[in-house]
Parts: sequence; structure tokens; C-alpha cells
Amino acid sequence: MPDSHPLSHTVSYYAVIGKPVTHSKSPLIHTLFAQQSGQALVYEAIEVDEDKFEAFVADFFSKQGAGLNITVPYKEKAFALVNRCSPRATLAKAVNTLFLDEENKLYGDNTDGWGLVTDIKLNHGFSIKAKRILILGAGGAVRGALGALVAEHPSSISIANRTLSRAEQLCHEFAHFAELTAHTYQTIGSQQFDLIINGTSLGLSGEIPPINPELIAADACCYDMMYSDSDTAFVSWAKKQGAALCLDGLGMLVEQAAEAFAIWHGTRPDTASVIAHLRSR
Repeated sequence: MPDSHPLSHTVSYYAVIGKPVTHSKSPLIHTLFAQQSGQALVYEAIEVDEDKFEAFVADFFSKQGAGLNITVPYKEKAFALVNRCSPRATLAKAVNTLFLDEENKLYGDNTDGWGLVTDIKLNHGFSIKAKRILILGAGGAVRGALGALVAEHPSSISIANRTLSRAEQLCHEFAHFAELTAHTYQTIGSQQFDLIINGTSLGLSGEIPPINPELIAADACCYDMMYSDSDTAFVSWAKKQGAALCLDGLGMLVEQAAEAFAIWHGTRPDTASVIAHLRSR
């Protein structure tokens, strides 16, 4: 914890840690949330090396840090570190929100799935129930969101990944909650989907998963978990294919942050004004 922010009884200290994390919007988001409710807090983005992760977390909370958000690539490490965690974090085997519980034990939660579903349903009015879902990728981002998507009772969920075994592993882990099918990008077939979610990081290099545009059903939503100041590669591709609704992950970021804020403070912030502020920057 930086020495520049000595803690007092009136200011709570929070941070997001990962690598890289310097361009994170989380400090601004949580500052805007705090302004809504008049809370005094400091929230910073701190880059932490992998071999220092556990020591940093221990030091942070030993110095009365109030809460941590965890981002790439440490969500699985955070899950392994906690003493207790929420059912949704247990299901995801990944943690993005840390705090000390009433017994002073390190507690982990995962708000990513909540953020995704809330953005799609509430912010954009797209119902997930009874929809045919295709998820692209089988990494940590998908793992964190899958439980929340299953809970919306879609008609089917297909997971496509470059490496079939990773998609199959996810399908196996969630098999007692829903019937999921695993594919490579080449073996999805000719079926159509109502909701296509890109959970890969290919957009970082301006690429998209190699899927057939004919998979996009009429009135479909194409959602990229990544976000950018301009259209991501996947959003741009979906628009060119004529998808009815093309969304990036900025709303997911804000909504998962709002859920973490509510866990920490017991107050749920307004997200629409924060999303609008970020879009206008």
C-alpha cells in the first residue's frame, strides 16, 4: 500500500491489481460511485508482479486496506488464496473482489457474470431467457460469466474455442447446471444463435475468432467482453454483418464494479450516469 495514502477512520482505501493495469478505468468508476453517496475513499490501480501477488494482498489487508479488485491475470490466483468465497466465485474458480469478512478472513467474490448479464438485460433490454447462446473462447473471462448466463435459462449454450479440450472442460464442469456443447470454431456448423459473446482476447491485436457470419440470427445481439474508445474488432465485424445489436464490454465493466461497490459499501450506485460519462470522454 502506497505511503502517500495513510489511512484514517474516515477514508477507506481500495485498489485494483493486475498486470497490466495502468490504463484501468476502475479508479475513475469507483470515484464516481463514491461521489454519488458522499463516501470518502481512495481507489488506485496498482501493477503487481506475479511472484509478489500473495505478499501484496496480505500486506494490503494487514494495513487496513478495505477491498481489492483483481483483474487479469490473477483471478485464479485470488481464488486459490481466499479462505472463503461466494457460490458464484466457487463455480467460476475465479475471484475479482476481495475483502475481509466479519471473522477477519479473506473472502472472495466474482461479479463478472453479474456485470455481463445486467448490462445485456437491463441496460440494453435484451432478454437472455430461451435464447440460443454461442460463447467464443473458454478462458477466465468466459468461466467467470458462465454461471450467470446459465441462471438466465437460455435454450442452449454452445462454447467454441480454438482448443476443443478447453471448451469441453467447461462444458463438463457446468454439466449439472445446463446442457452445454463444445466446438472448435470450424465445427460449430450451420445453426444460428441469438446471442454471440466474444470472450477471447483476440481484440487486443485487432483480430476476431474465425466464425461464419451466417451464425448470426435475425435480431441477434453480438457482445464483446472487451471494450475500447472506438469499436472493437468484434463489434466492427458484427456491425458489418448486420447484427441487430452490437455491444462492447464497457457496460459490463461498470456493472461488475457496481456489484463490487455494493458488496463493500452496502449501497448500490447508479450506473447509467457513469457509463454515459465514460462514453463521452
